Amino acid sequence: MGKAGALLRSFLPFLVGIPLLLALQAALDASGRGDLSLILISVGVNVVLAVSLNVVNGFTGQFSLGHAGFMAVGAYTAAKVTLALRGDTFGFPPAIGDNLVFAVALSCGMATSALAGLLVGMPSLRLRGDYLAIVTLGFGEIIRSIIVNSRFLGQATGLQGLPKLTNVTWVGVSVIATIVMARRLAISTQGRALFAIREDEVAAEAMGVDTTGYKVRAFVISASYAGLAGGLLVHVLQLATPNSFTFVQSMEAVVMVVLGGLGSITGSVVAACVLSFARELLRDFQQFQMVTYALLLIVLMLVRPQGIFGTRELWDIGPFRRLPRPKLAAASAATGASPTEVRDDSTPGGKS
Repeated sequence: MGKAGALLRSFLPFLVGIPLLLALQAALDASGRGDLSLILISVGVNVVLAVSLNVVNGFTGQFSLGHAGFMAVGAYTAAKVTLALRGDTFGFPPAIGDNLVFAVALSCGMATSALAGLLVGMPSLRLRGDYLAIVTLGFGEIIRSIIVNSRFLGQATGLQGLPKLTNVTWVGVSVIATIVMARRLAISTQGRALFAIREDEVAAEAMGVDTTGYKVRAFVISASYAGLAGGLLVHVLQLATPNSFTFVQSMEAVVMVVLGGLGSITGSVVAACVLSFARELLRDFQQFQMVTYALLLIVLMLVRPQGIFGTRELWDIGPFRRLPRPKLAAASAATGASPTEVRDDSTPGGKS
């Protein structure tokens, strides 16, 4: 019964969220508000991007600047799979067949991005701080250079003619999956090891934590969900081009994570939503977008250097603290309590 209950809690966000997303999609289609759909899709893609980057920059305390590179790997893989399987419905009705092809394309994009994360992470995550940032930045630029010079990937013009498969439902499910992944990771034994590395890597290694191994795993997970964001993005633009995955895209993700608070899932979600809507409001002043981001970071570092939420979550603040929270089995080994007696308010940064 305990395992069944845990499984039900894991799938509960999907059981509740999917019907609501389908209803929202139907309402948007009936109203003809395509512009609102695009804004919501943009917000959702940025949430996936920010939360996935937070796994590395926030949970583990590393500093990656190559998230756009992993997005590009996932985006181009998903685009090539979609173009290869386009028109093949596998014997299902066209509506179901197209969504099945899209699911296969996104899965392949996540897999190749995870592989890229593994290949980059294994040699580079023995580095720390600025050195890791330089390596990941170089990786992102290498990926763009390969795309620009590869005929197979369309060179500078990119891959065109992609079907518009991304919608509010797909993005919403991806957002739920990313948040659930991050939350489950944070309250697991793996998450406790990542937090220990963030607080003091030398002390964590002295206590027997395989610091490099855990950092590589976090890097792979983060890269795979960046690939998911890339696959969603190109299937709403109907175009995969290297100009969509520049250093600016990586910096936007970093800004979202820092603004929300390093290590805070809620903070990443809120910051991604705020910046996405702000970008839509400032669409007529795109030339000042990076200036706005820079000023925002300067003000934030002066006023609240730990970010909006710091390392805390929404349920650690004010009236939300009274809500029931999931049990944390990871701390039972350290406290001697049974897993059912340990609650999530022991999360780093939270207050009891």
